[in-house]
Amino acid sequence: MTLRFTKMHGLGNDFVVIDARATPVAIDPDRARAIADRRTGVGCDQVILLSEHPDPDSIAMRIFNADGSEVSACGNATRCVPVLLGHDVRVVTAAGRLDARLSDDGGAAVDMGVPDFAWDAVPIAYAMDTGALPVGWDMLERPVALSIGNPHLAFFVADVDVVPLDRLGPTIETDPLFPERINVNVATVIARDHLRMRTWERGSGLTRACGTGACATFAAGRRRGLLDATVRIDLPGGTLTLADRAGRLVMTGPAVRVFDGLLTEDFHG
Repeated sequence: MTLRFTKMHGLGNDFVVIDARATPVAIDPDRARAIADRRTGVGCDQVILLSEHPDPDSIAMRIFNADGSEVSACGNATRCVPVLLGHDVRVVTAAGRLDARLSDDGGAAVDMGVPDFAWDAVPIAYAMDTGALPVGWDMLERPVALSIGNPHLAFFVADVDVVPLDRLGPTIETDPLFPERINVNVATVIARDHLRMRTWERGSGLTRACGTGACATFAAGRRRGLLDATVRIDLPGGTLTLADRAGRLVMTGPAVRVFDGLLTEDFHG
């Protein structure tokens, strides 16, 4: 027996997408890790499982990180779904329903909803001001904390390139302050309509792009009064456009179908 998949990416944040609408597919942490392994599997940042939803205009999506952990939201993967299907669609995740539509440049735009700055929504281990957490790790201090379907920190720094994110990222991700671990974003404000940023993604490590990280950093910059309502965000893998529309975050950017493939159905690496 074989398992069909599609390899896709959004700005280099890459996915193995499994469309299980016709035939149910079981994905557990072991299987996700095996598929994501870049030496013995297909290789990806996340494994994406699509399935039927009772609403005919919607599709259900589950997201597994490369380490096998399951997460609630992934902005880049959400953009991939309408590109894969060839039409606009509502993507239902554990974080809620996200409207995704094809854009004129071949990518997609996604309404990512309203960010949540409540300390217990992030979550943080105990109450504190999420607009400037009174904590720091070496050169990274006083981040904004928020949830955009999954937990994020946003640090604003003079130069993103000098931050040793490969060293600080795993330390911050697993700090006991964050009971569900956390994504770590560092950003430099070039202008009120232009950011540069990098992300350490929980469960995946350094990534070329993180859609929810871009949304979270944009929302954090808006909260601090640093950014206009529409912003270009440059990531290592390319550029996203973020817009604040009455408090809702709309993310627009590319999504690419790379190739289709087959795995043995019982593949575990």
